[in-house]
Amino acid sequence: MFSAGAESLFLQAREIHDEELKKFCSRITGLLQKEDLGNETIDCLQRLFLIVSATKYSRKLEKKFVELLLSALYFPKSPEQVQVLCAAIVREISPSENLPLFYDHIQNTKLFSLAASVLLAQGNKRDEVRDVGLRVMKVLEGRQPEGQSLRYLLPVLSKVITLSPKVLKEDQINFLNKRLIDWLRYASIQQGVAQTSGGFFSNPWARQPGPVTEVDGTVATDFFTVLSVGQHYTEDQWLNVQAFSMLRKWLLYSGNDGTDSPDSAEDKSELEGSIMSMVSATSTSSRLLPPKERLRENAFEYCQRLIEQSNRRALKKPDCELQKACLVEAVIILDLLCRQDSSLIYRTLSCLKTLHGRLCGDLAYVRALLPVAQFFLNHSEAAAVDSEAAYQHLFTNIPSELFHNSVLAFEFIQFCRENIHFFNGNLSIFKLSFPNLFKFLAWNSASLISEFVDILPVFIDASTAIEMLHGLLDLPCLTAALDLYLRSSSPTAEKPLWDPTLKPSSCLDGFRDPHYQALFQYLLRTKARGIIKGLTPLHQLLKPMASCSRVVQCAEAVPVLIQLFFAVVTEFADRTLINQLVVLLLERSDLLFDVPQFKAAIHRVMSSQLLVLCKLHPSLVVELSKELLEFTGTISNIHSKENIFTNVVWAIGEYLSVLYDRRCTVELINKFFEALEALLFEITQFRPSAILPKCCPRVITVLMTTLTKLVSRSQDLIPRVFLFLSKVRSFAESPAMISVYSKEDRETILTRATELMNLLKMPSVAQFVLTPSVEVSNPRYHLDTNTSLPLALRMVSQLVEKEAGLLPGRDASVTQCTSGDLEPQACI
Repeated sequence: MFSAGAESLFLQAREIHDEELKKFCSRITGLLQKEDLGNETIDCLQRLFLIVSATKYSRKLEKKFVELLLSALYFPKSPEQVQVLCAAIVREISPSENLPLFYDHIQNTKLFSLAASVLLAQGNKRDEVRDVGLRVMKVLEGRQPEGQSLRYLLPVLSKVITLSPKVLKEDQINFLNKRLIDWLRYASIQQGVAQTSGGFFSNPWARQPGPVTEVDGTVATDFFTVLSVGQHYTEDQWLNVQAFSMLRKWLLYSGNDGTDSPDSAEDKSELEGSIMSMVSATSTSSRLLPPKERLRENAFEYCQRLIEQSNRRALKKPDCELQKACLVEAVIILDLLCRQDSSLIYRTLSCLKTLHGRLCGDLAYVRALLPVAQFFLNHSEAAAVDSEAAYQHLFTNIPSELFHNSVLAFEFIQFCRENIHFFNGNLSIFKLSFPNLFKFLAWNSASLISEFVDILPVFIDASTAIEMLHGLLDLPCLTAALDLYLRSSSPTAEKPLWDPTLKPSSCLDGFRDPHYQALFQYLLRTKARGIIKGLTPLHQLLKPMASCSRVVQCAEAVPVLIQLFFAVVTEFADRTLINQLVVLLLERSDLLFDVPQFKAAIHRVMSSQLLVLCKLHPSLVVELSKELLEFTGTISNIHSKENIFTNVVWAIGEYLSVLYDRRCTVELINKFFEALEALLFEITQFRPSAILPKCCPRVITVLMTTLTKLVSRSQDLIPRVFLFLSKVRSFAESPAMISVYSKEDRETILTRATELMNLLKMPSVAQFVLTPSVEVSNPRYHLDTNTSLPLALRMVSQLVEKEAGLLPGRDASVTQCTSGDLEPQACI
């Protein structure tokens, strides 16, 4: 957005501390008190303005210094640049308390505009705002003072009607409508006269103004607009420019009688959308219309002329940029006019259709496509026009080609957010284009995350959920691919055909390698088209880019979007979709782009969402038994995906029960038991020659608890588990264990093994506690200290415990890990 030099200045300004700022203000105070208003003062004021405006928070200046700035503002001999800077600084630190603001005695309209801008920056103080508005109206309605310009008052009026919409009366609104008509339609088409010093040798013929020209250099033959070009401008031409700059706000203000709302506009379209309404505006003399309708008619003609002028080839680059900005504003105003007066729809439609065809072939004017599309959204139904082609181009071509344009990206996503109510049920192309819109997010994640939080739920349904979750997980990889796409699009020397026997020597070479083309094409697709497996080669190819700042920034936004995705999808997901999501989470927990901290953050979200899905559909433990056995049977998952692994094991112990699914058989329980028993045996065998890394005590305690839960449902296995738990207790006190775990960790494992053994000594109690019926688990009596269940469990524990090694004070903890605990963290 800014050059390196500008960024450096902003950084320096932000790093200035309050003490340094105070000393700098003291220096400026000395200059102002001496009435030294030369270049040094102007330079200091410019620096001060940069300092107070460079930070998000408001800088504090001493009250006496602010009063001195206001004195310099009001001082008659102050240069204009000093007055502008003083007003800008005070506005930047507003609102301020008890400022000495006054304007009654000010006759100079430029100075009045500056003083009023400071006052209006203090907020909506009704009396002051009303007084400023009345003063502006008094000047506009009266005779223009000699040498004073009215153009400085229009920005003040625009601010006044924003802060206090009811400040103007009906007759004042009609008066301003008439003045705006004159300024917009009847400005001079002759250039202004250059200011000269006169004198004996001045040439009177050199001062004769010529006609204004168009941006392409031809002489203007129609009325003056903001796109008309001249060396000097007359007062009414400046008023023309100012009037157009506030036209949209004024139309909204003066037409707020209910006709500018979408619903009322639709109703009016139905009533007036006849052939008669198409010709009514052209058959009636505009002079016979009320001022509000006349202003609309003149605004319509003005915007039509701007659209025609925007098609001319500008000779200067600044004029070209002005063309783009004016074209966007003109289309927005036409849309507003048609919402306020439906008779204008048919006259506008043909013009904008032609304009859309021209814009589609010129990426330089791409920002104007958004207001054109907005017009079609608002009025195509009333005009019975099919605008599918316009939306198709908008959602297909623009994101894929201009994702790197940050301003366009923000405006595009804002456009989507503002029209969610329409897209949600009326436009299939929008929902299918989420892979394309994700390009905006991947490239501009920091600035667009809040907007995507609003629009993401619209994309999610049963048909898109799986592909969307894959897309969200692949966002950092997409960012890297987009970077390569941009670099590959730059002109390069022609290269020989690729040798298929050679591996790519760099990421960019890999992007051009036919071996990876299918994967890159899928990642950069424009529409939803299902999923493909096998992105691992891309992850390996793009690994050198994993630490790029833009990729890392995108990765930081993904966990938030994943959480939002599951918050939406769990509202409607059926058992089939839930099963698919669980399988996807287990598979993709391995297949993530290797961005720093990315895997850990995603694994935390995945582990928590697995529990939510299991609670919604407990039968998935039975239905996905093959996948869960495969996942838990891989010992490397314990160390690479500890959170996910722990929650999966906990879910098996919690939901693998006939209480949740009658298809749960003893054979299935035994199968899970044998797999988890072998796993626990493997990680608790601490021998000097062992090469396995240390396992978290939480994993061991959850595994022991799950095994105990399973044998409470298949009681033939109780002796086997009891023996195993006793060995774990012995291991907890072995030298190998002491060398690996801290005292606290060993006590955690030892205590849990002891608690579970106490339960298994009374199988009926174990089943009651670890696999309670719905009648017991829903009221959660086992967690309520006001009931007798915790007391009964403590008594049972004391009665059955006879071993000498029991730690005092640990008996009551037998109640802490039951199947009523939702989170596995409660079982540590």
